[in-house]
Amino acid sequence: MRRAVAVRLSALLAAGALTAATGVALSTSTASAATGGVTGYATQNGGTTGGAGGQTVRATTGTAIHQALCGRASSSTPITIQVEGTINHGNTSKVSGSSCNTAADRIELKQISNVTIVGVGNGAVFDQLGIHIREASNIVIQNVTVRNVKKSGSPTSNGGDAIGMESDVRNVWVDHVTLEASGGESEGYDGLFDMKDNTQYVTLSYSILRNSGRGGLIGSSESDRSNGYVTFHHNLYENIDSRAPLLRGGIAHMYNNHYKRLNDSGINSRAGARAKVDNNYFEDSKDVLGTFYTDQAGSWQVSGNVFDNVTWSSRSGDHNPAGPNPTSNTSVSIPYGYTLDGANCVPNVVAQTAGANKGLKVSDGSCTPQNPGPTDPGPTDPGPDPTDPGPTDPPAGANLSLGAGADGSSKASGTSYGNVVDGNASTYWSPSGATGSVSVKWGSATTVSKVNIRLASGSGAIGAYRLLNHDTGAVLASGSGAGTVAFSPASLRKITLEITSASGTPRIAEFETYAS
Repeated sequence: MRRAVAVRLSALLAAGALTAATGVALSTSTASAATGGVTGYATQNGGTTGGAGGQTVRATTGTAIHQALCGRASSSTPITIQVEGTINHGNTSKVSGSSCNTAADRIELKQISNVTIVGVGNGAVFDQLGIHIREASNIVIQNVTVRNVKKSGSPTSNGGDAIGMESDVRNVWVDHVTLEASGGESEGYDGLFDMKDNTQYVTLSYSILRNSGRGGLIGSSESDRSNGYVTFHHNLYENIDSRAPLLRGGIAHMYNNHYKRLNDSGINSRAGARAKVDNNYFEDSKDVLGTFYTDQAGSWQVSGNVFDNVTWSSRSGDHNPAGPNPTSNTSVSIPYGYTLDGANCVPNVVAQTAGANKGLKVSDGSCTPQNPGPTDPGPTDPGPDPTDPGPTDPPAGANLSLGAGADGSSKASGTSYGNVVDGNASTYWSPSGATGSVSVKWGSATTVSKVNIRLASGSGAIGAYRLLNHDTGAVLASGSGAGTVAFSPASLRKITLEITSASGTPRIAEFETYAS
């Protein structure tokens, strides 16, 4: 067992916990989280918007957070939960409902989607209480502190992980958070930021991880290689023994992070993993990159990093550091755009931007902190007119939706799922609210490569949507507005239009599907 971490708690911890209140307040305002600033792999696979476009709820207890999740019309109804105060075991209980699956000893985001949790006001502290994301998608966690979550001793929560993700998790953005412990495994703590069992498309940005034996992992064992597509940028790892992070299989991109006092090892790429490591600043640390504690190697691509007082041990057995002169042994292609700060200015930029209660400041590559961008998600180019019902003439070939079945999420009063497959543009389905999903389904596998969405008269505008292969959960296409979209041919029994944001209530007159 490795030695315990020498604890250096921040001024925030020394100041003590905030006073907790009870209850939950509702608001009709839109999301306050700066979701327009999502970066990295969380922008892929349809993007990550959290609760944008949905109702905003204020919560001051863990129970109130669970009540907000359980009070939604469905498990996918968008919601932003603004949190203020200290959330702990004493004010967190299980709440039941058809749109949630909660637990008393953690903040449980299980079998749900389209949720933002954001700290507001004097700040949000999750004290000895972890955040658990399981079988969930499109989640944003922003501007909160999670501290001293234990897996042994008392009280325990979330297997000892500050934030833990597992079991088919997709599209999570964790931003401007502070994750900290008070030691290592012998003191009862586990990881600060763990991902396992098919967790993909995650970004951790502008955050602090400190005073822990384990920073975090991607993959729970050498055989758990279904995870990946994770971006870490502008984070501070300080006083961490190992796992900064540990990567088993998959791809991770680390850029513009400040690693300070990594005591035993740092980025541990193993079991076939590939890490792209750009313009980071490593300081007062040991063996900051390599393959450690296994004979199943990983690989890395390195450029622009600064190694300031970094020591490297000799290679032997299952201990294979990349230094003392790290060179690339793989090539990693990154599908999203990003702008690098120079490595030499990373400590200063990260000090001013990373962590909770820093005003959500970011960097634009100029080495100067900037105020956050607009809160509305989506590209600067709005794309097609979202009120345009699409072309008058359908794509070539037969509309495969005619005669097919249909279902979906909760529908508005007086509307029908079947109206999207009846060939009549004057009838329509509407979600119960601004967002929701509707599906076309067949009795046997059908090949589809093009969809045409037609809106009825008086419809609200579709702000953002995803087309899903309902059989597998794969995202076929994403975009905004109505009209025609093409994608690689897919053989499926059910295809789903998931509307994730809208202005007003959309009226889907026809959900047309075509083979070509």
